[in-house]
Amino acid sequence: MTDFKTLDSLTDIAGKRVLTRVDLNVPVQDGQVSDTTRIERIAPTLRELSSKGAKVILLAHFGRPKGAVVESMSLEPISHKVEEVLDHRVHFAADCIGKEAHDAVEAMVNGDILLLENVRFHAGEEKNDPAFAKQLAENGDIYVNDAFSAAHRAHASTEGLAHLLPSYAGRTMQAELEALEKGLGNPARPVVAIVGGAKVSTKLDLLMNLVGKVDALVIGGGMANTFLAAKGTDVGKSLCEHDLAATAKQIMIEAASNSCAIVLPVDAVVAKEFKAGAECETVDIKAVPSDAMILDVGDKSVSSINDWIGRASTLVWNGPLGAFEIEPFDEATVAAAKFAAAQTAEGLLTSVAGGGDTVAALNHAGVAGDFSYVSTAGGAFLEWMEGKPLPGVDALKR
Repeated sequence: MTDFKTLDSLTDIAGKRVLTRVDLNVPVQDGQVSDTTRIERIAPTLRELSSKGAKVILLAHFGRPKGAVVESMSLEPISHKVEEVLDHRVHFAADCIGKEAHDAVEAMVNGDILLLENVRFHAGEEKNDPAFAKQLAENGDIYVNDAFSAAHRAHASTEGLAHLLPSYAGRTMQAELEALEKGLGNPARPVVAIVGGAKVSTKLDLLMNLVGKVDALVIGGGMANTFLAAKGTDVGKSLCEHDLAATAKQIMIEAASNSCAIVLPVDAVVAKEFKAGAECETVDIKAVPSDAMILDVGDKSVSSINDWIGRASTLVWNGPLGAFEIEPFDEATVAAAKFAAAQTAEGLLTSVAGGGDTVAALNHAGVAGDFSYVSTAGGAFLEWMEGKPLPGVDALKR
């Protein structure tokens, strides 16, 4: 993708103040950061800017303080974890605008890294208030956005700033956009998408967009039951949105008109209760007992899914195939994930995955590191899959 500038274009930046939007909305338990994935993702950008002698000023949000100062949502404790991951001193300022921010920036020397306090402590952030964006811009000469996961929001620090300063994509943003371009923008065909999860209602836009872009759409998880029921299959006591039968039929009609194959389960793992080690059996999809629920797809379905993955050049994955959190209902997701990872390792497949449950499922299968790209951006990844514009990305493309 050549329609935005990357750090490759930033050559002589020693002494320049580089306002860098990052994602530090990390999980915290008992005051401690419990997962450093998002910090590790931004580390290459920060190290590169610092090593080139820039004054690296970090902008980030944490939680939803809604324009008020909420002590428990301060970024100050997180600055220590950033320091630890980078193995580099990270200074902290108790505000992101005004005198405190200005004085902290003034005190910086080349190569320093400074984290400013939570941008969402100001109402102007989420309102994308031009006056607030201007106050942020006063502390910078250059703007770098490395927070793809916040790119679906038109906020002052993700969108407004890009119109006020020379703007560039950081390394994480660049990697994400390049992976997404290979996934759906300009993919190698055939393209197969796997969409799982509990409900069709949460992924209507996604399914409608995908049937016009992919060659096969594999539907798993609870949402497959809604499609099966719409086709007249009895799904017993399974999770199912019967009121969306007409919508499911419409998606299948759209798919047919776009020559997109819809791949539904042909067999299922059923149980009478949803708990670990529950007594379960595999049955034909047309023989689900009326007092049982579908909790995973069966071996024949996995063979069919793997057959589609085997024929694909590109795979886009969002959502598990079954209730993977509880054994043995994780088997189909694990089997398909391992097969996709093997195809990727052999250079036969470009595999792009994202969304919270998906990342957890691939980690559970032990193959997250073997996919071509795994996005940690939940909402932004979904909106990209839905074909919606991402304001934070569009602002970089001016």
